[in-house]
Amino acid sequence: MTREAACSGYPPPDPAPPNDNTAARHDHILAHLRAAGLGALADLGFRGLDNDIRDPVIVTGFAATRTHKLTPGQKEANRVLALGRAPVEHGFAHLKNWRILTKLRTDPARATHLLRALLVLTNLEVNR
Repeated sequence: MTREAACSGYPPPDPAPPNDNTAARHDHILAHLRAAGLGALADLGFRGLDNDIRDPVIVTGFAATRTHKLTPGQKEANRVLALGRAPVEHGFAHLKNWRILTKLRTDPARATHLLRALLVLTNLEVNR
């Protein structure tokens, strides 16, 4: 902090929140998924996190650039990935809209079971 900032009477600004990869690395998400034998479908924010080509844990889509357009196969892979992620994204959007997570005051293990049940019910409602 500079002397001018210290004398201004205002606290220094908070650091920016970490991006997806930084948070996943900090919380050792890959190690937890591998230990549990699970995988995850993720958005492009997680590209580069899992570099194990033989046994990927996190599956992300393909990104196009100005000089590298996607092939029809890559576009189809992105569509299939989006179909797998859509129900989960919709479920979390509903949970945020209903403000369930802000009102929840219980044991985290019990909250996990409750959230899983709510996501299943939401998915059944959406697909009806």
